Amino acid sequence: MTEYVVLISGDERRWWEQMSPEQAKAAYAEHGRFSEELEKRGHKITGGAELHRSSETRTIPAGGGAVTEGPYAETVEQVGGFYQVESDDLDDLLEVCQILAKTGDVIEVRRCVDASERPE
Repeated sequence: MTEYVVLISGDERRWWEQMSPEQAKAAYAEHGRFSEELEKRGHKITGGAELHRSSETRTIPAGGGAVTEGPYAETVEQVGGFYQVESDDLDDLLEVCQILAKTGDVIEVRRCVDASERPE
């Protein structure tokens, strides 16, 4: 099986400030439906997490140096969470990820580097 990371990005103000409790409950239900559909189709979630607000981020610049508060990039869309998924069928995985996109977030699916692909 191939390992993928499903990154979930969006305007975090929508999740933390603008959603009603009912809207948030419906969005979390879509995440549950996503997990169930993955399992039903033979994909396997091997990890994942929801992330706190980007304002709690600490960033260390390339090469080291002073730690700064906040994310590296000042953008509206921030990574809000991720799933790590094993799959033999990328096209089917992408189809299931459409469920997450319906929550209003941008979904990015990236293949993880296998140790055998690294230079010796």
